[in-house]
Amino acid sequence: MKPRIHVITLAVHDLERSLRFYRDGLGLASGRIIGTEFHETETTPAGAIALFELDRGLFLCLYPCSDLAKDAGIPIQGAVSGQFSLGHAVKSREEVDAVLAGAVAAGATLTDEPHDRPWGIYSGYFKDPDGHLWEVIWNPALEDV
Repeated sequence: MKPRIHVITLAVHDLERSLRFYRDGLGLASGRIIGTEFHETETTPAGAIALFELDRGLFLCLYPCSDLAKDAGIPIQGAVSGQFSLGHAVKSREEVDAVLAGAVAAGATLTDEPHDRPWGIYSGYFKDPDGHLWEVIWNPALEDV
């Protein structure tokens, strides 16, 4: 197996709200919700998802909690912040502040004011409307962001 990830899927409670948050609030490019022609049956989930194509072939997928749980054969659970975070690297300290401000304006909760970390980065955290934890990071050692 080659060590890479192609798709990150986040379980969301309200697909339309989450689409607006990521598209309008964070500026991720996506035209619409897709897969609405697939309907839930007793054994299969519905297929509606919001899909965002990110840099370098990575996709962020938003999938209703109940459908993701049914698809994976697990009980429905909400996001548990602190289990993991998603990181978004940006080009400057000012961009960290701007992305965090945009996220909060779109409905996110700031969990940590941006500040310098002892290991040389500047970052801050927010939770999206479903509780998924994100870190916005400026690392002067990263040139290709």
